[in-house]
Amino acid sequence: MHPKDLLLHIGTQMGQFDWFTLDQDRINAFAKVTEDEQFIHVDPVAAADTPFGGPIAHGFLTLSMLSAMTYDALASLHGAAMGVNYGFDSIRFISPVPAGARIRGAFTLAAPWPHGGCNGGIWRPDGVPVSDGS
Repeated sequence: MHPKDLLLHIGTQMGQFDWFTLDQDRINAFAKVTEDEQFIHVDPVAAADTPFGGPIAHGFLTLSMLSAMTYDALASLHGAAMGVNYGFDSIRFISPVPAGARIRGAFTLAAPWPHGGCNGGIWRPDGVPVSDGS
């Protein structure tokens, strides 16, 4: 897709998105790498006695999956040599994601955001991870 064609998609959801499972193995690996091994994430027995009823994914694990979701959701741009994560606005973790839940992205192309030094500017998708409720 040519970057100019994105103007036709402002305000619309972009594509179909794959589900990603946040199983206990993925949560444990994330805990190890980030050194956040709090029991609510890595100890199913202890986590069962919390209001969550079992282990939950780290909020930052859920957030980090937005990179993979973005690749899945947004078409390749003609002439782009690479894509870089410029950042996110207004991140909130509004509900826990239980171990074993599946999540996927829901992206609406919000607006082009011209930025000096970036050939073609920055395209800002509004994206949220969506759980399947499991």
